[in-house]
Amino acid sequence: MKILVPVKRVIDPYVHVRVKRDETGVETENVKMAMNPFCEIALEQAVRLKEAGMAGEVIAVSAGPQAFQDTLRYALAVGADRAIHIVHEGDELQPLAVAKLLARVIEAEDPDLVLLGKQAIDGDHNQTGQMLAGLTGWPQATFVSKLEIDDGRATATREIDGGLQTLILSLPAVITVDLRLNEPRFAKLPDIMKAKRKPIEQRTPDELGVDIRPRYVTLSVRRPPERQGGELVGSIGELVDKLREAGTI
Repeated sequence: MKILVPVKRVIDPYVHVRVKRDETGVETENVKMAMNPFCEIALEQAVRLKEAGMAGEVIAVSAGPQAFQDTLRYALAVGADRAIHIVHEGDELQPLAVAKLLARVIEAEDPDLVLLGKQAIDGDHNQTGQMLAGLTGWPQATFVSKLEIDDGRATATREIDGGLQTLILSLPAVITVDLRLNEPRFAKLPDIMKAKRKPIEQRTPDELGVDIRPRYVTLSVRRPPERQGGELVGSIGELVDKLREAGTI
């Protein structure tokens, strides 16, 4: 079984995010970057399937500037067999463009399973996996917190309102993963050094024949209003009086 794992480079989740002065986006210059945490979980699951003898090859793929190769080399260090970089130096690609690029990679690689994070922590779009399933016509399961592969089928458990839902999908399929699926491993230093010497296949959107023009425009990005301090009250009556004073009831 061949598994394709799309991975994205985002601002490190432990870094304080700053909005640009002109409110056109968030500041990324001189900011520590890392693999999107949901992508790490998808990659970890693919590597575990390979280690269990259920997958023969894990391919990491990413679309973005040259700096994205750092993320792909990290993927190689933690267990991916190959990496494909779709080089794009312009504005950040929107989810539909990424899904179309991935669909072209799927045509070339013919994987049995696509595992990807349910969303990236920068845009929080939660769209790429669903769009990719629509473009390929493959079955999909989203927000998966438990996954089993057996006899050409995937059994996926996902959280829904009020409980858990279990789906059985025929492969090939697209599966987006949640935080509860597993705990990603850390890359070992020898593996990081080996990954630096591994080749990364490069493609461009033009070579793949994909129109990546943006479909929407971000008007502004602003910080949320500062949260006000809380206040302890002595009784329900006092709480009601406070809420009336604030004009909320």
